[in-house]
Amino acid sequence: MTRRTMLRASAAASAAAVAGPAILSGAAPDPVRVGHIGIGTRGIDLIKYTGAADNAKVVAVCDVYKPHLERGIAAAGNPEAVRYHDYHDLLADPKVEAVIIAVPDHWHEQMAIDASNAGKSIYCEKGLTTNVASAKRMRETIKKNNTVFQLGHQGRQYPSTAEAGRRIKNGDIGPVTLIRVGRYFNGTLEKAPWRWYGYYDQWQRPDPAEVIKNLDWEAWLGTAPKIDFNEQHFWHWRCYWPYGSGQAGDLLSHELDHVQCVLGWGIPDTCACTGFNAFYKDGRETPDTWLASYTFAKHDCSLFFEGCMNSGREQYPEYVGKNGRIVFNGIGQDANRFAVYKDEPAFSIGGKFPKPLFVYNATKEDRWPNHMDDFLECVRTGARPKCNIDEAFIGVVSFLMSVEAYKAGRQVRWNAADEEIV
Repeated sequence: MTRRTMLRASAAASAAAVAGPAILSGAAPDPVRVGHIGIGTRGIDLIKYTGAADNAKVVAVCDVYKPHLERGIAAAGNPEAVRYHDYHDLLADPKVEAVIIAVPDHWHEQMAIDASNAGKSIYCEKGLTTNVASAKRMRETIKKNNTVFQLGHQGRQYPSTAEAGRRIKNGDIGPVTLIRVGRYFNGTLEKAPWRWYGYYDQWQRPDPAEVIKNLDWEAWLGTAPKIDFNEQHFWHWRCYWPYGSGQAGDLLSHELDHVQCVLGWGIPDTCACTGFNAFYKDGRETPDTWLASYTFAKHDCSLFFEGCMNSGREQYPEYVGKNGRIVFNGIGQDANRFAVYKDEPAFSIGGKFPKPLFVYNATKEDRWPNHMDDFLECVRTGARPKCNIDEAFIGVVSFLMSVEAYKAGRQVRWNAADEEIV
């Protein structure tokens, strides 16, 4: 699960190694002035990166939980960075050019729309939002304002997807009729997935009395149902439907984005999904097991996602063609290499594995700017980021199809004419 992180504390060295030409030539002459909204599990990684990068300057930090706000200030790399409790005040700050939104998903729509209307560029964590109507409103506002927008699918920083797509289009493995992706995590009841406290490897429970003393609970809830302070909902919001979309928005979304990067087929035609809590019967609402099956009817291809939090095995993106298959080396956001195999068993008794026909490993010359640098460069140039709002819309509809299928207990399809899941 910790591989969700894009880059860690060695951000300055990493930025120099993987940044675009403007950064490789030396320190950025005009760093983008950034405001961070949300310094939780994902937000702390992002601010550690921008706080150390030459092409960004953190000028403002916002969080409704004081300890997270303070750790954001500590990571900002700028002693003059301003603290904000209300994100509206951060958006009103003329020094802020771009915002990085890393809050629970139910807040994404309003914050992104407000930021766009305030003239700020936006980097927003995935999943984009929690329903199709919300995604449409976000897309409408961002396109109307011509806002530079990037969704946080960092797997788009790897050229391996483009090379795999080229080989598939060239017919190297024949027509692709099956795609397999998946996410696995074998935790324990004591260290259950999504039951961490502020970071992926933090399991020690903070004192609830101290938490509520330092938290604006009403502001955190926003448009979610009004309930008394619930520490599990605050720390473990991914486990509850009012704030996100479970494995669909958090994990499946990465794998579907990988498929979109490789094939560019857009929104699938149909989806069926089952889900249940097979092991973590700890009060969570979103299932620990998530099995989604999609079809791309126009391409005669099916896609299957296995989400299981009760196993340590892996299912890296695998594209199965009539004459061979392409297998990547990691989960969607980390897959930077792949191998091409002929059409034969994946392994044999005795542990013998087939020899690949070709292995792709990007050279230094092939390397692309990382996902955050792509965004920052686009803020300066006005170009479209790799995961712009149109690509983000494809992704959110695709994973929401699985949520709708699960809740309805039946197959759903995408009505492209009316832009509705039916």
